[in-house]
Amino acid sequence: MTVSLDYDEYDLGSMTWEDAETAIEEADFAVLPLGSVEQHSLHLPVTVDTLRAENLSRELVEAADDRDLSMVRLPTLPYGYSEHHMNYPGTVTLMADTYQSVLEEIGESLAAHGADRLAFVNCHGGNRSPMKLAADRIQRDHGVEVYPIHWTDYARDQLEAEFGDEWGHAGDHETSVVELFHPDLVREEKKEPQTRKAEFEARQFAYFDDLTEQGGWGDPTNSDPEFVERVVADATERILDALESDVDAVE
Repeated sequence: MTVSLDYDEYDLGSMTWEDAETAIEEADFAVLPLGSVEQHSLHLPVTVDTLRAENLSRELVEAADDRDLSMVRLPTLPYGYSEHHMNYPGTVTLMADTYQSVLEEIGESLAAHGADRLAFVNCHGGNRSPMKLAADRIQRDHGVEVYPIHWTDYARDQLEAEFGDEWGHAGDHETSVVELFHPDLVREEKKEPQTRKAEFEARQFAYFDDLTEQGGWGDPTNSDPEFVERVVADATERILDALESDVDAVE
């Protein structure tokens, strides 16, 4: 299941409007997980980023409770800005301005219901630029503090130390995450080192198949879900440290 309907008490999807009225106003953060539907090479499903957003945001919200941080988790937004993957079948994209508008309007809705802070938990690189622009507009136009969290930034040092430089899209890292949370969705017989077609110094590539043959980076056969489980725990704590630090800085 791409987006879980097995709700916990912190999930907006489980609440009535009366529950939501209280929960949103009282929460320290509303949390919006951000994914995508796009190709992830030959061995992973197109929902990798959405699966990551769903599971990693759950880890975050549950760990926040140990710090007495109250969070309301919104349903995961499964579609993102993935135009650069459109040459691979199965990719479904919103345009960047559409994606920005969607995030702005979600923020506007939360502002109307009394939210003070909104954390984006993003698991797709293509979402970063429109997410940042949406955060600017939500803060300036609607008075909600926005925390754009690109999850991988909080795990980058550990992932590079373990997997080297090309652990990213559909590679060592993402394969490990899917094996950790949804091992049944990994085509083990299709895992193979990814073939780099080009590496540009200055040019902006147009589509991802300009760069890679199968659709990914690195070597998925190096996946290590037990290692990534430790990374998930460490990155979760780092994100919570950053959120607490930022809240303290403006109080």
